[in-house]
Amino acid sequence: MVSPNVLAQSIVTPTYILYENSAINPKNSPLVLPITLHYNFASIELLIEQEVGRIVLPQIYKNIGIDITIKPLPAKRAELLASIKQSDGEIMRIWSYADENKEMIRVPTPYYSLQTMPFSLASKQLNIVSKDDLKRYKLAKIRGVKHTDNITNGLSHVVEMNSTENMFKILQSGLVDVVLTNTTGGQLILKKLGYQNIIPAKMPLAVFPLYHYIHQKNKKLVPLINQEIMRLRQSGELETLIALADKQVISLIHQ
Repeated sequence: MVSPNVLAQSIVTPTYILYENSAINPKNSPLVLPITLHYNFASIELLIEQEVGRIVLPQIYKNIGIDITIKPLPAKRAELLASIKQSDGEIMRIWSYADENKEMIRVPTPYYSLQTMPFSLASKQLNIVSKDDLKRYKLAKIRGVKHTDNITNGLSHVVEMNSTENMFKILQSGLVDVVLTNTTGGQLILKKLGYQNIIPAKMPLAVFPLYHYIHQKNKKLVPLINQEIMRLRQSGELETLIALADKQVISLIHQ
């Protein structure tokens, strides 16, 4: 995986695309901006989709006149700090995150998505099409990531790792049979490592929209951000912003 130093040094200041005609701004929005115009959010470190979110979400906030800071953390620590008000929320989690964190409010409109994909050695010719198929194998997943937490719940042979790169290394060495991660992130890391003998399954086990979560102490932000995400989706600007963010993250992977 990309080293923490590379990501920390390379994606510190997002590249902003300014939309001067935003439908939401302090001048013409029917919604009232909160007094605080700077917030601190957490992301999960060393995951490709989260790095995309670190670029996209600051732009969404900037469009409505609010600055944010995003700190990458291990997944469980990011969740803890958000729950105890040490951060203002998390930038990107799946739907079920709110079920386990009642003090967090889900912004209703998703702005990105991920797939839960099994990766395995091509030589093994594994046929994995459902969660039930996973019971037969030794699995690796990132500690604290909800979509892989959920799909491995109740399974006994699960190794938790701190990075996608390390998961693929133990798969390559034969210590596990299957790596579970997001499709795009997994493929990018395999390319970086030069592993051509590890392949994804034919289909993902699940597809999840990704939502921004805000602590209830900042609930006034929720309708503002939701309205801006909806505007960007409807205009096509969100798709453009995500494509540019994807390209920026991919370029860092191959440095």
